[in-house]
Amino acid sequence: MENQSYGSIIGSAQAPYLNSVARKCGLAVNYHNVTHPSLPNYIAATSGLAYQGLARFGPDCDPVAGCVTAAASIFRQGETWGAYQESMPANCARSDSGDYAVRHNPPAYYTTLTGCATHDVPYSRLAPALAGNSLPAFSFITPNLIDDMHDGTVRDGDRWLASHLPAILDSRPYHDGSTVIFITWDEGEGGSAQQCAADTTDVGCHVATLVISPSTRPGTRSAGLFSHYSLLATAEQLLGLPKLGLAARSATMSSDFNLQPRG
Repeated sequence: MENQSYGSIIGSAQAPYLNSVARKCGLAVNYHNVTHPSLPNYIAATSGLAYQGLARFGPDCDPVAGCVTAAASIFRQGETWGAYQESMPANCARSDSGDYAVRHNPPAYYTTLTGCATHDVPYSRLAPALAGNSLPAFSFITPNLIDDMHDGTVRDGDRWLASHLPAILDSRPYHDGSTVIFITWDEGEGGSAQQCAADTTDVGCHVATLVISPSTRPGTRSAGLFSHYSLLATAEQLLGLPKLGLAARSATMSSDFNLQPRG
């Protein structure tokens, strides 16, 4: 999701569904984006690149020369991966189109990643994967600019999640205990800090992150200091993968939310 600080979501009357899920599942109450604007956060959360290495992505540029990276990413690490992008006109589209924003689609920015044209697909491809019990090991889902709250409202995003999250929760991959769902925001708004991963005072650095899994006790709250680097570290730990970049130095969320690594 996009551009909403923690206080704009948790406790908000504009997000009744999200708050109902937060009450029933897990919530990281001290979770932080890495920087501003959007794109550097997407790269940090999937590669572990440090703040200094994210500068090239600061203009929220398209994936052209000077705005791509040869860094390793979680997409390349696992045995299977998928990215599901709402309103994307074609697989691995590398420019904006309508309500699709390429800056919210990180696989397009990794030059050493193979298979983008096969695995980075329109959101409509998620339903067959759920129905066929064929989700990849790692999935990255991005709503369009209206439904992710960037151009739309908090209520727009809340309604989208209310319409789409139940399909994942009702799926076999979730019920068999092999799937963890994280809902997070790329960045908060209203602050002035740029280095946000450990900034606990700037409102623009503080975002909500929901943790949903069959093994997470309902109503779990964690005040642990987490960031997008922690999210990457947690996903890698659960999948039995080595931790990339700053993920190797970041706390994981597995213990706080009773998440079970793959056996």
